[in-house]
Amino acid sequence: MAVLNRRVAGASGWNLRYIWFISMAAAMGGLLFGYDWVVIGGAKPFYETFFHLRTPAAVAWAMSSALVGCLFGAVASGLLSDRFGRKRLLLFSALLFAASSLGTGMAGSFTVFLAWRISGGVAIGLASNLSPVYIAEVAPEFLRGRLVAVNQLTIVIGLMGAQVVNWLIARPVPPGATAADILQSWNGQQGWRWMFGVTAAPSVMFLLAMLFVPESPRWLARNGQRSRALAVLERIGGTVFAGRELDAIEASLAQETAGVDFRELLEPRLLRILALGIFLAVFQQWCGINVVFNYAQEVFAAAGYQVSEILFNIVVTGATSVVFTVVAMGTVDGLGRRPLMLAGAAGLAATYFLLGLSYHASLRGWPVLALVVIAVACYSFSLAPITWVVLSEIFPNRIRGAAMAVSVFSLWAACFVLTYTFPFLNRGLGPAGTFWLYCAVCICGFTVIRWKLPETKGKTLERIERDLVGRADAGDL
Repeated sequence: MAVLNRRVAGASGWNLRYIWFISMAAAMGGLLFGYDWVVIGGAKPFYETFFHLRTPAAVAWAMSSALVGCLFGAVASGLLSDRFGRKRLLLFSALLFAASSLGTGMAGSFTVFLAWRISGGVAIGLASNLSPVYIAEVAPEFLRGRLVAVNQLTIVIGLMGAQVVNWLIARPVPPGATAADILQSWNGQQGWRWMFGVTAAPSVMFLLAMLFVPESPRWLARNGQRSRALAVLERIGGTVFAGRELDAIEASLAQETAGVDFRELLEPRLLRILALGIFLAVFQQWCGINVVFNYAQEVFAAAGYQVSEILFNIVVTGATSVVFTVVAMGTVDGLGRRPLMLAGAAGLAATYFLLGLSYHASLRGWPVLALVVIAVACYSFSLAPITWVVLSEIFPNRIRGAAMAVSVFSLWAACFVLTYTFPFLNRGLGPAGTFWLYCAVCICGFTVIRWKLPETKGKTLERIERDLVGRADAGDL
């Protein structure tokens, strides 16, 4: 009720069109993140034959090399975003997305291919950290969950875009085609290059859009640019809102000394929050859903599908992601963060258990596809968007950049482990054992979320800081 009253009372002052514009512009980093992250899954059958990748280690390294860049990007965002601002680094990530997509598409050797994939990973690491942070810092509290979830929506739109583009670019592969047949085909020589290269177009759009957004008002206030921070807040919510919000931000920042030291994150009050953020970031990856996107060929081939059918099935999973991310956007500020996270973890655990049984019983065809779609749906309305919402909210203003960087670094490190180990797990445990392992991880995640995750819906960032850190004068609106 308090949130509803707050919305009604302040509705006349909100510049909703502007709020949505700057949030969508920043969220384009998520679109590129999603496209660049998943495009490799559809290109996999073709670049593997082109570069003659045969060992599990070579296959895993090709798939996970971008994650090395993600780790560097996440660390760089923490070190540099509090110094240079959110906007400048998002602009840099747009340039890097464009260059790396063209470089990967033109790679003539596996070494060059890996180098450009790592560069693209740096762009992903920057965007995956800074896009949700920027949106959280400009959004009013009654819209923050929905707007940060928009970033996840653009991620899955990019994901589906990559899957559709791959499906449209790839020419039909005859059933039973050998590696030599694929290598000599247009797909094996040129098609996979176009799959990577088309990312340059939305990268330029992202760059142009970011030129028209302001710097984060919280970053401006933290760096002594009070008048600019006030101007941004006034354009967002009017004079009364701007004054009240800036007072709360400054009250929060007044409790801190200038200059962020990563060692300060080990302060007991902050370490507890950081540990929660790291766990949520790691769990979002170790829940296992990304193997469906990155190793769709193996997942669906084990269920009896051919290459062309696999590409279509990937499009189906992408469309499912978009639909259920929209569901998350419509419910995150109503139902709250915690119930959606619990529902997603429980749903994934149950689905993985059944998926393991399906592989164990050698079921083929649509039953496996149906269970994969259900798993993607569970992930898309819960862990995928809501983890980013929670991470963008729970850290105090002054250390948000550093703490978010540590969490995102942990997320990409976990993703690297997940992506690199799947070929070995799949070979050693089989598809059934691998998905049962992910089931056990989801049960663990459900337990921790149930006992440790607080509800943050409808609260200002400064109120969340006071509640979590226990600082009575952190500011409350």
